[in-house]
Amino acid sequence: MRRIAFLAVPPVFAYDLSITQMLLGAAELAGGPAYRVTTHTARPGRVAAVGGPDMLVPDGLAGLGALSGGDTVVVVGGGAREDVAPAVLDAVRRSADAGRRVAAICTGTFVLGHAGLLDGRRATTHWGLTDQLARRFPAVTVERDALHVVDGPIVTSAGAGAAVELCLHLIRTDHGSAVAAAAGRLAVVGPPRPGDQPQLVGTPLPHVPERSLADTRAWALRRLDRPLALADLAAHAGVSTRTLTRRFHAETGLSPLRWLLRQRVDRARQLLETTDLPMDRVAHHSGLGSADSLRQHLVRALGVTPSAYRAAAGGNRATVEGGAS
Repeated sequence: MRRIAFLAVPPVFAYDLSITQMLLGAAELAGGPAYRVTTHTARPGRVAAVGGPDMLVPDGLAGLGALSGGDTVVVVGGGAREDVAPAVLDAVRRSADAGRRVAAICTGTFVLGHAGLLDGRRATTHWGLTDQLARRFPAVTVERDALHVVDGPIVTSAGAGAAVELCLHLIRTDHGSAVAAAAGRLAVVGPPRPGDQPQLVGTPLPHVPERSLADTRAWALRRLDRPLALADLAAHAGVSTRTLTRRFHAETGLSPLRWLLRQRVDRARQLLETTDLPMDRVAHHSGLGSADSLRQHLVRALGVTPSAYRAAAGGNRATVEGGAS
């Protein structure tokens, strides 16, 4: 079990704190919960919340000292304020110095900036505040078109829905794709979006409501081990390939074939984490063709070979091929 400590810096959006804690709490290992989640603030007691009732946070900053080097501190709130309490900034710096992973949701990125943790790094925040972030911290490379950004032990995300993607990324990094997928299903959240997906998709709403492509995406996920062309997806959706591409991008921020490739790579990661299948069978079940193709795609997406990824993932694996199909 790992620990994740949320550091609430008023004002805090109630959703940012509640949805993330629910999702992390849904992550389970064979021996029980995957995380012990705690919440801290500079002044324990009632914390002002936006979009919900005020929250009662009983733990102060001293509790952060009990974390180990492999644990995580997630900064929530701050509202892009300039007057962040020095004690909060010191606690964030000490966490980073102790080797802990430090993450921020939405305006929590500004807290990390004031603490000096973002200098020379890449970071993001809510799309409406990226220009302000860049002006306030010129030593930071601001990624304006990303849901979340990972730069070494520092992870920053946009607001609201992007907080879900951040948590799924943390779970996947710590415990693998299968645990992250199970937590997402239990919390009834959609499949994780890649961190470099745009925050905004500038497609106007149609005058006539169109049927979602969710059924087509689910159909494709059940057939990742088979050849799937753009025409196949369009035929299932009952639209032209041009309409499919337009609507697919509107709903996912990706072209149909780019989305399909990401799902195949994700399937390969799950199989590498959870089975002992040979590389050519992993490639077959994920629809990536050959072991050479699997290697090329994984190196391009993750910077590691399939064998290195499997060795790093560890964990329990099934040896029966039927359980991986």
